[in-house]
Amino acid sequence: MGNWVVTHWFSVLFLFCRRTLRKQLDHNLTFHKLVAYMICLHTAIHIIAHLFNFERYSRSRQATDGCLASILSNLSHQEKEGDSWLNPIQSPNMTVEYVTFTSIAGLTGVIITIALVLMVTSAMEFIRRSYFEVFWYTHHIFIIYFVGLGIHGIGGMVRGQTEESLDESHPHKCAEFFEKWGDPDSHCKRPQFEGLPAESWKWILTPSILYIFERILRFYRSRQKVVITKVVMYPSKVLELQMNKRGFSMEVGQYIFVNCPLISCLEWHPFTLTSAPEEDFFSIHIRAAGDWTESLIRAFEQQHSPVPRIEVDGPFGTVSEDVFQYEVAMLVGAGIGVTPFASILKSIWYKFRNADHSLKTQKIYFYWICREIGAFAWFNDLLASLEQEMEELGKVGFLNYRLFLTGWDSNVDGLKQKTFFGRPMWDNEFSTIATAHPKSVVGVFLCGPQTLARSLRKCCQRYSSLNPRKVQFYFNKENF
Repeated sequence: MGNWVVTHWFSVLFLFCRRTLRKQLDHNLTFHKLVAYMICLHTAIHIIAHLFNFERYSRSRQATDGCLASILSNLSHQEKEGDSWLNPIQSPNMTVEYVTFTSIAGLTGVIITIALVLMVTSAMEFIRRSYFEVFWYTHHIFIIYFVGLGIHGIGGMVRGQTEESLDESHPHKCAEFFEKWGDPDSHCKRPQFEGLPAESWKWILTPSILYIFERILRFYRSRQKVVITKVVMYPSKVLELQMNKRGFSMEVGQYIFVNCPLISCLEWHPFTLTSAPEEDFFSIHIRAAGDWTESLIRAFEQQHSPVPRIEVDGPFGTVSEDVFQYEVAMLVGAGIGVTPFASILKSIWYKFRNADHSLKTQKIYFYWICREIGAFAWFNDLLASLEQEMEELGKVGFLNYRLFLTGWDSNVDGLKQKTFFGRPMWDNEFSTIATAHPKSVVGVFLCGPQTLARSLRKCCQRYSSLNPRKVQFYFNKENF
């Protein structure tokens, strides 16, 4: 009994730690956006502070009342002791615009601000979805941004009093005696200033090295030869590519980046793997949804020309890899979001066929929500085939799927389980599953829009028992 408790406790702890770490890693895009927002916020604060400073510089340079600010502004830019100026505006006639575009700090500041604005605006969801090429190319302006950021402080625009001058003329002792600076009888000498050393390079050096290393690794992986073993064209402009690559190993739900040099040498697009790990090839399904995908499909439709060369980088992990760690799994796919679950459903069939006794999952609930199934006929065929195979293996009750069509002029043929019109009533679904599995850990996996994610996350919280020994729902969302 004691050994069972210890073993059970460690298995639960391992699952919790793996799930927690996976969730944090799968939030990399959210973290990326958060960092971008913080950069924008602090850039705005930085620019506003400089505008106030330049206004003060301008007033101090034009002042004639002999105040402290005026005296400091009139410190020569060519002192015999060295470059001791404090005010970058050298004369009353010099404008802020002139200083901005003739100094290293000002010019690089303008360049990196423009680069940041272009990157942020082109990353808006509307542009990213409708004009992916604009987003892709504009986002790579980050190279200019980080180079400019690294040299932004080299000009020494931000200045401070030298250590030697601080010992001779500390501001706490000499600020109020500024009128006597330089007098032989005064104990306060004229202060000396110097540009503060650039610091920004220290913050970008390590990330830049990691990024360069990662790009080299990905370039090496992408250059390995990919052999296309089968090309299948489905109705509604859907292309299936079955491929082989030396050393390629995948898990369910993972995705790859695909490049076609015939179309563009620089563009890499993510596609979910639709094959199972047990198969001797890996496959993707590509739907015409933009200029790049349409060009790719046209290239493969040309029968009398050579097969286009494909480069592959990956695979990369997603939350769906953990689906078999749960006793009960809810899979929710909306539209094109159904593709990650093709790999899972295929793998289930192979596990049953090969009598894999390590399979922990006892029941899968699959929900497919789409407007029309024309572009997903291949997945409809997969479900029909899987349904038949499950019957032959005596596992009819293992997979419970529900298809919801939001387009009223559509229908699904060849499937025995019922097709619904409209959208799921999630409270009813969660309540039914909680009643059927009162002591199970249920993993909820979604590949779909954010609005649906919010609904499912709330249902997971609402229907999870306060008693940790009873039913618990854990929400997982794909992030691309």
